[in-house]
Amino acid sequence: MRVQRAAAVFIVMLLASSPSLAQTGQGESIEIGLSTDRVSITSDFAGANLTIFGALDNTDPLISRQGRYDIVVVLEGPPQPIVVRKKTRVLGMWINTQSVVFTDVPASYSVAMTRAPQDITDMENYRRLALRPRNLNLQPLNAEGDPSTIQEFTAALRQRKEAAGLYVELVGGVQFLSQNLFRATLKLAPNVSVGTHKARAFLFRNGMFVQETSAALTIRKAGLEQRIYDFAHQQSLLYGIFAVLIAILTGWLGRLIFRRD
Repeated sequence: MRVQRAAAVFIVMLLASSPSLAQTGQGESIEIGLSTDRVSITSDFAGANLTIFGALDNTDPLISRQGRYDIVVVLEGPPQPIVVRKKTRVLGMWINTQSVVFTDVPASYSVAMTRAPQDITDMENYRRLALRPRNLNLQPLNAEGDPSTIQEFTAALRQRKEAAGLYVELVGGVQFLSQNLFRATLKLAPNVSVGTHKARAFLFRNGMFVQETSAALTIRKAGLEQRIYDFAHQQSLLYGIFAVLIAILTGWLGRLIFRRD
C-alpha cells in the first residue's frame, strides 16, 4: 500500500510538472523518483529494498506494445579510495607483499534491469556507458604500474565487492506497470556505506541508448550510532583517547572478574 501511494504521488507530480514531449516534437524521455530520499541505518540494519518509480514520455506505441523499450537502473555509492593487498606465503607465514591503491571506487553498485543484459543492448554499449560492475572504470593511483598487476588487482577488487554483496545485478528488477510507467527494486546491503548515493536510469530502444536521468539518495546512521559517528569524525583526538580508556577499563574489569585466587 505504501509503495502504491508513493507511485501515485510520483506520477501526479510528474504529469503536473512536465509538459507533454509529444506536443513539443522531442524524442523519448525518462524521469525517475525515489520512494524515499533518505535511509537511516541503525545497529540492527539488515539491508533493505529501495523502490524507484519512473515514467517514459513521448514513446512510440508500437514499440511499447512490442516490448522493445528497456530500462537499466543503477544505485551507485559514494566514491572512496580503496587499498587492495596481496598476501604471499613467506617462510611459512602469510604476509602482505603487494598492494595497489584505487581512487574514486564506488562504495556500492546495485543494478536492476528489465531483462537479461544481452537482450537489452550489446557489450560495446555497456562499456561505453560504464554500465554493470564489470565495466566500472576502476582507476589505480599509479596508472603507470605494471599492466598485468593492475589487471589482477582490479579483478580482485571487483570479486571482493561482489562477495560482500556490494556489487550486484538483478535481472527483472525493473518492471513496467503500464506502457509508460515502471518500477525498479534495488537492494541495499547490510554493510552499505553512508553518504550520498546516486540513482541513475538508462533508457534503451531496440538496443540503442536513448537517454539517462538521475536522482540522489542520502544514507546516514541514526540514533546512538549517528552520534558516535559524528563524534568520531568531528572530535577524532578525543574519540581516540576515549576508546583507549574504554579498552583499559574493559581489560581491568575482565581481569577482576576472571582472575583465579
